Amino acid sequence: MLDRRILLSALAGALALVGMPTSPRAADVKEIRLDWATYNPVSLVLKDKGFLEEALKAQGIKVRWVQSLGSNKALEFLNGGAIDFGSSAGAAALLARINGNPIKVVYAYSRPEWTALVTRKDAGIATVADLKGKRIAVTRGTDPHIFLIRALQGAGLTEKDAKLVLLQHADGRTALDRGDVDAWAGLDPMMAAAEIENDDVLFHREPAANTWGVLDVREDFAKEHPDLVKTVIAAYEQARVFSLANPDALKAALVAATKLPDPVIARQLERTDLAKPTVGPAQADTIRAAGIALQQAGVIPAATDVAAAVDGLIDPQFNPPPAR
Repeated sequence: MLDRRILLSALAGALALVGMPTSPRAADVKEIRLDWATYNPVSLVLKDKGFLEEALKAQGIKVRWVQSLGSNKALEFLNGGAIDFGSSAGAAALLARINGNPIKVVYAYSRPEWTALVTRKDAGIATVADLKGKRIAVTRGTDPHIFLIRALQGAGLTEKDAKLVLLQHADGRTALDRGDVDAWAGLDPMMAAAEIENDDVLFHREPAANTWGVLDVREDFAKEHPDLVKTVIAAYEQARVFSLANPDALKAALVAATKLPDPVIARQLERTDLAKPTVGPAQADTIRAAGIALQQAGVIPAATDVAAAVDGLIDPQFNPPPAR
């Protein structure tokens, strides 16, 4: 936990950024569109507290919130121009950019262990090798999907050695509960619910293979409105600092959004580190390692310069000032 002085310093920095003057081009913007997601707890606090709305009020800029059900949806929304800022996993953002989605990573809202491979306690699956020939629920283009590919690769398997059933995260949990699939590449908070409510088993965990939770922005928006990007990140910083100082309020926001019980949300938050918001080498190293593993698995074309793609993805110029 950060002590009171660090929290107050970080909050002061965030407030200072909110008050920064915006460029004349900001006058052309009537609305900023952001996603909120249950895998991004800070987004819920930001939405509930209205920090961004308050920061943009004087400019007459409105805020529109859109729910993302997974990294794949957030990235689809960004690519289609439906939102300006979206929540995703770092490796999912890399895949999207390599596939032509012009986005930049500008903020880290969490360092989570939000995915693992899950099965029913009576399914007879204890290791990744046991997945050969099995049906696995997964949401393509998300961190759980990338985590699954890397896990299979580590066991000498590929996606072709199992039957992938493509479902959104919540539907994947339901399919596991019903016995429609043998395993699920899970995502919190649904994964925590499966553990607590159904005694499902997280049979393969590897925290280091979970890539960071990052905030992506459309590249053209960042180029045209850099000061508005700073304003959004400053508001995110207010929400993050508030979340660290008020863990009960953070939990309550997640409970309200997910309709899941307190113990489930507590389990999710146990696995969620909100203390490191700046983007740079730490995220680059993790995302690059995931990208190389995916390239070795044939998911990313062999000719792709993964390191260059990561460098083009992460943009540290908008980092909030460090806490003093």
